[in-house]
Amino acid sequence: MAVRLDKLAEIVGGTVTGDGGIEINGAAPLRDAGPGEITLADDEKYTDSLNECPATAAVVPPGIQPEGISFITVDNAREAFAAIVTAFCPARPKKTAGISPRAIVSPTATIAGGVTISPGCVIGDDVEIGAGTIIHPNVTVLDGSSLGENVTLFPGVVIYDNTIIGNDCLIHAAAVIGAYGFGYEQVDGKHARTPQLGNVVIEDNVEIGAGTTIDRGTYGSTRVGEGTKIDNQVQVGHNCRIGPNNLICAHVGIAGSSSTGNYVVMGGQVGVRDHVDIGDNIMIGAQSGVSESLTDSGKYLGSPAVPLRQEVQTLMARARLTELRKQVRRVEKSLAAITSEASEQPTKNGG
Repeated sequence: MAVRLDKLAEIVGGTVTGDGGIEINGAAPLRDAGPGEITLADDEKYTDSLNECPATAAVVPPGIQPEGISFITVDNAREAFAAIVTAFCPARPKKTAGISPRAIVSPTATIAGGVTISPGCVIGDDVEIGAGTIIHPNVTVLDGSSLGENVTLFPGVVIYDNTIIGNDCLIHAAAVIGAYGFGYEQVDGKHARTPQLGNVVIEDNVEIGAGTTIDRGTYGSTRVGEGTKIDNQVQVGHNCRIGPNNLICAHVGIAGSSSTGNYVVMGGQVGVRDHVDIGDNIMIGAQSGVSESLTDSGKYLGSPAVPLRQEVQTLMARARLTELRKQVRRVEKSLAAITSEASEQPTKNGG
């Protein structure tokens, strides 16, 4: 469909500069936008790219004045652009609540009103599911688990027994919550699994990415705090305590019995050893290795992870090693020549 630029401005509460009557037939990011589409430039650093972009219009925040293109100015450009994208690509209507006849639901499960259980799902004994929860196809929720209100489980999620999930949580496809922890001891020369008798507790408003695994506790609970967002393919070991409002990016691995405080951020591929405690307001850069507890708030980088400033100094020194090695060789040659000349000097005087 085509929408006039001034109508889009009305939708987002912005003002038009240029031709408000031009028709827009789609929205796309700056690198993909073409003629007839509107794009987003929410920072001055994108000005040159916008000038080269063939888009017909743009959404910008106050202070940015594109040249040669009509644009909508609005305080929150990102939010406005999202609304415009939604206008062109509206979300599919939610499925009507109810239990599919192709789902297997235990007669002992307690299902609140407004719950959607899709084909292929298996809901075990004594499971509790709160109002408004949506369970997509082929999800398994094992015995004794509890899902709060307005939880969304995407296809292929597996919830092991006795898991507790709070309200407003979102768990993406193929995540596994409550698997046995990786704990073994040697008995008669063989690896025997140690008890994995605990569970997982996910507090309210947590998001868990696709393919992520959170292991159950050995005897107690592995816990993920309220408001924490976990990316795809993250491993959280048994007995961990993940604090509230953490951001944990893809491929992070957290070994058993470790903990994090409030507002911890871990970049991609961070590794955390077992029995490590990470304090509040700590940011750990990508591919860092945390081998000891970190208590002071701030930014850390490296393996082992150290304060960012220290690691940057180390990296700068490492970058100069080749040149420093050459300099050392030149100094060594000069010293050798001086030493040789000094050793020959008495012979010349004697002649």
